[in-house]
Amino acid sequence: MSHRPHLSKDKKLQKVLALQSEIELTKKNNVHLHLCSSIISQQLSTKVADVIYGRFLQLFKKKIPSPKDILALEFETLRSIGLSNAKANYVINVCNFFIENKVTDAHLHKMEDEELITFLTQIKGIGRWTVEMILMFTLGREDVFAVDDLGIQQAMANIYKLPASDKKIMKQKMISISEKWRPYRTYACRYLWKWKDAK
Repeated sequence: MSHRPHLSKDKKLQKVLALQSEIELTKKNNVHLHLCSSIISQQLSTKVADVIYGRFLQLFKKKIPSPKDILALEFETLRSIGLSNAKANYVINVCNFFIENKVTDAHLHKMEDEELITFLTQIKGIGRWTVEMILMFTLGREDVFAVDDLGIQQAMANIYKLPASDKKIMKQKMISISEKWRPYRTYACRYLWKWKDAK
């Protein structure tokens, strides 16, 4: 079943869907690299994050770096491309975790959503939101709801007239609204982001 007829049952969301073409989810590999990219982009504009991530990839001369390749870099090299001490350490933490736990993409693709969140948030520097982004954009999971994402909060506060002044109540209402989107909550989030970016 296509996700659009199901999501269109929510009349307010239907208006958002009507403005956009259909979104497709894709499954990707090199999850360690997507985690590193997420760390690099934290608290940066997309433009700045893309520049720094581009510099990061250039360190490996067009080769897709493995966790071992990344760990082979000097700490100061990571700092020199624009990473803070904390971010450089978090990138190292990701690569150490993947090597120590012998993590493979195939293994991650097989894990359940909550199981994966519990597993990857053991890494210092990786929180629930980051893993939710990995589930949505890298592993192509269909039913993830990023309640802590600022863009989703702003879009839903606007569309559903939610009380943005009280974050706790707002999140409860967001979760309640999102329940009727199951099992396609990832798609709903993607349409909401696009709607917000187009405004």
